[in-house]
Amino acid sequence: MAIPQIIQDITSLPPDAQKQVTDFVAFLKARYGTVPRKKARLGKLEAEPFVGMWKDRKDMKDSAKWVRELRQHEWERQ
Repeated sequence: MAIPQIIQDITSLPPDAQKQVTDFVAFLKARYGTVPRKKARLGKLEAEPFVGMWKDRKDMKDSAKWVRELRQHEWERQ
């Protein structure tokens, strides 16, 4: 179940039922504890081997133009 759906379901309940939900969540957190979330380790992008591999290609200086021309060429073939 998605979080927005859960929130919508809880807010559609009467106030007493919402209080029971909050109490139940507090009970579960006390019983099981909270699981610490792992932070994603992001490496330095510049250190990746693919960065700069096309730096000497003249046709890649304007990548948007290159993509436009490639698409145009492919669309004309069909």
